[in-house]
Amino acid sequence: MLALTFATGVVDAVGYLRLDQVFAGNMTGNVVILGMAAAGGTGLPVLGPAMALVFFLVGAAVAGRVLRTAAPGWCRRCTGLLGGVGLVLAATALGLAVAGVGAPAARVVMASSLALAMGVQAATARHLAVKDVTTVVVTSTLTGLAADSRLGAARGQGALRRGAAVTLIIVGAVTGAALCHVHEGLAVAAAAFVVLAVTGLGHVAVRSTDYVAAATTGSTMSPTSRSLASAPDRPPPASAR
Repeated sequence: MLALTFATGVVDAVGYLRLDQVFAGNMTGNVVILGMAAAGGTGLPVLGPAMALVFFLVGAAVAGRVLRTAAPGWCRRCTGLLGGVGLVLAATALGLAVAGVGAPAARVVMASSLALAMGVQAATARHLAVKDVTTVVVTSTLTGLAADSRLGAARGQGALRRGAAVTLIIVGAVTGAALCHVHEGLAVAAAAFVVLAVTGLGHVAVRSTDYVAAATTGSTMSPTSRSLASAPDRPPPASAR
């Protein structure tokens, strides 16, 4: 989840710097931009943030539908969804490399694509429920970090995780901005690589856990129980009848 937070920092840097000040992951920013633009005379974009907001909601709704009956924690559906996020980011990186960001329509399409991916990621992270790591925003994380600090409630709970989340989204933004000097497509490709790597590691971890659980369950069964469990159905012996 911390790695995904880093990827969001990269993606949001690309959206803001190259796609008309559009946030792909931080929807609070888009809502505020739209609110200020409604006052008129600000010169702020409207179409890009509005489309990003819509596509983020679509992505989150799709992920919520897929995960509605899934068990808590990482599952194969999470692997599929995050794998899809990585592929959408990779496709967007390719689109940026081919089409560029010169045309306003291209910028809107690319921003919408990034927002769709971030919506899926955010909803998947919500299902995984790692406290204070939403992967797309850090406002609640900063609140918890300050409220539980020595100057606040002095609980110090999750300070390391919260601090890491804030740090990584900043590092992601710095990385994204630096890569934009080379090409914005390269920045999105880097984010895609991170997401796909997380997806692969998560899938391997889940399969390993399932294997260990199956092996442990099998080792606690008696030889007779294992034989009966693996034997095909057959009629009971005559003595039992």
